Amino acid sequence: MSQTTAARAGSDLPPGVELLGPSGENYDRILTAEALAFVAGMHRRFNAGREAVLGHRAERQARFDAGELPDFLPETKSVRDGDWRVGAIPHDLLHRRVEITGPCDRKMVVNALNSGASVFMVDFEDATSPSWHNLMSGQVNLNDLWRGEIGFTDPSNGKHYDVNEDRAVLIVRPRGWHLPEAHMRVDGEPVSASLFDFGLYFFHNAKLTLAQDTGPYFYLPKLESHLEARLWNDVFVHAQGELGLPVGTAKVTVLIETLPAGFEMDEILYELRDHIVGLNCGRWDYIFSYIKTLRNNADYVLPDRGQVVMGKAFLGAYAKLLVRTCHRRGAFAMGGMAAQIPNRRDAEANDAALTKVRGDKQREATEGHDGTWVAHPDLVAVAKDVFDEHMPGANQLDAPDSSGEVTQGDLLEGHEGTKTEAGLRENIRVGIQYIEAWIGGRGAVPLYNLMEDAATAEISRAQIWQWLRFGATLEDGRPVTRELFEELVADEMATLRDVLGADTYDNGHFDHAVPLFSRMSTSDEFEAFLTLPAYNLITSL
Repeated sequence: MSQTTAARAGSDLPPGVELLGPSGENYDRILTAEALAFVAGMHRRFNAGREAVLGHRAERQARFDAGELPDFLPETKSVRDGDWRVGAIPHDLLHRRVEITGPCDRKMVVNALNSGASVFMVDFEDATSPSWHNLMSGQVNLNDLWRGEIGFTDPSNGKHYDVNEDRAVLIVRPRGWHLPEAHMRVDGEPVSASLFDFGLYFFHNAKLTLAQDTGPYFYLPKLESHLEARLWNDVFVHAQGELGLPVGTAKVTVLIETLPAGFEMDEILYELRDHIVGLNCGRWDYIFSYIKTLRNNADYVLPDRGQVVMGKAFLGAYAKLLVRTCHRRGAFAMGGMAAQIPNRRDAEANDAALTKVRGDKQREATEGHDGTWVAHPDLVAVAKDVFDEHMPGANQLDAPDSSGEVTQGDLLEGHEGTKTEAGLRENIRVGIQYIEAWIGGRGAVPLYNLMEDAATAEISRAQIWQWLRFGATLEDGRPVTRELFEELVADEMATLRDVLGADTYDNGHFDHAVPLFSRMSTSDEFEAFLTLPAYNLITSL
């Protein structure tokens, strides 16, 4: 136990609260007794509900595993058929044509806010490895932003960084309902990571944001049902009441990044109608969820993940339904991530990447999306130019709907394509390298000219698991077997060790990443999230 941990286990903590993380610069400013009591109060009030919705997830997945298919809920038909709209949208969220996302380190926060994007979503979830240092320094950084103290000088280059007066609107993404925060315990159990991330930010910054003509804005990840949205709504109502703020002060955008949630968009908007301003196409996690949800059904085995693209099959249908649903309810329909990284050393590769980005953003703009995501500052202008051309107004909320009906079959339609050794190797290579970086503290990882986050590793191991489960046949006629998988893992890691150098490879975290990825790709039972066992590694190393 660290010196700070021992000190924070005493009488200065609220009753029943333990802090198990080491100290750091300005952590005490965030971990005040009042803020910890605020988080602990929410945990005691809502953790039973959190466990109930997670239990609902598991029960429904068991039905899917037994052969039931996701579908629109008959019991909520009145909500889908009803004539209602979400609440008023704040002025600074009316124009969201380009949003940039990234982790919560200080340099990223400053550069993203100054990138020219309309919005910066600072990510405590998939783009941040949830070490205690990353999470707490991220909270300090955001509090410093609102206190006007975010500026700093980088000792490595002597350059000073500070935010411009004309900067992006800030939205915070806390971690999902399924994740714990092991470094804070309430009454002997780990606190909900969702409530920890949300609670500390909201307690310290909600009133500061309002004083600066904006507000406490959030992106909510990994929801699988309207029941989970209802729980978040209850949290917002409670938190606002505790701070004496009106209902509707907090504003949220929900990522539709799970297949079950794709069938409950109306219901999610309805449950959060006093707080919600839009939905987002979280495409990468949605692919992972499609595999995970339908994992026991041989009719829904996907081809190489590079062939599972937007605008086709289930991805095209879900984007179409999201735009139609949001605009009917007066909410924004946000497009998905362009993960390409511009290549300044290879003009031909760079042109090819930018061509892909332009095509993707043109599809989104013409489909009716009100804005889109990029992962790199150099892509902000590219995406903005496309949306400026196709969306001359601030948004497309009033555009006529000509999309037509989207059916259950449309939302489940699999992509056509091939399964190849190259695709299998890519899953192995990218999945393991991402996990190695994540264990080492990096959540946004550049790999092969793409900015990857945890969704990439989840897709990679899920697809391998599914191919092994059904003995998928590669394009060359070979079945995907455990022996082939293990052979390719060994070959890819040997090649990677040569490329990186023996010292870099051996001193990294591959000794943990390789067995974890292999176990989760070949286990008899499909594990819901890779980040849960990987988090245990982070907290134990």
